Amino acid sequence: MRLSNLADYAVVTMSAAARHCGGVRVSAAELAAETGLPTPTVQKLVSKLTAAGLLRSVRGAGGGLQLARPAAAISVADIVEAVEGPIALTACVDAQDCCYDDACSLKPHWPVVNNALRGALASIPLTQLSGAPEMELTQ
Repeated sequence: MRLSNLADYAVVTMSAAARHCGGVRVSAAELAAETGLPTPTVQKLVSKLTAAGLLRSVRGAGGGLQLARPAAAISVADIVEAVEGPIALTACVDAQDCCYDDACSLKPHWPVVNNALRGALASIPLTQLSGAPEMELTQ
């Protein structure tokens, strides 16, 4: 399994945002400059990450972006799911049009595999990737 570029960029963007933890707000343009990602890509990601409740956007003077919760409470799984949807190695778990569905002996086992993968990604907090302090809270 390989993450899409967008999911990879989301982890990079959130790691950069986490380094600004503690009430400092940052713009999408600043995150783009820090990460080397194109500004339109970061803006698209910011929209998805905000909708997922991982980033908070504040308008007006002194506005900008900040983590919606402490970096230690955001996992890689949270970020990937914000961009990609539920974590699954195969589409057949939810697919209704699989031509092998009736004869598939593996289908009942895929949820176990998918849960293990999600659990592994959920065990990695954003602080581990960003160098952000474990206990620092957002304001």
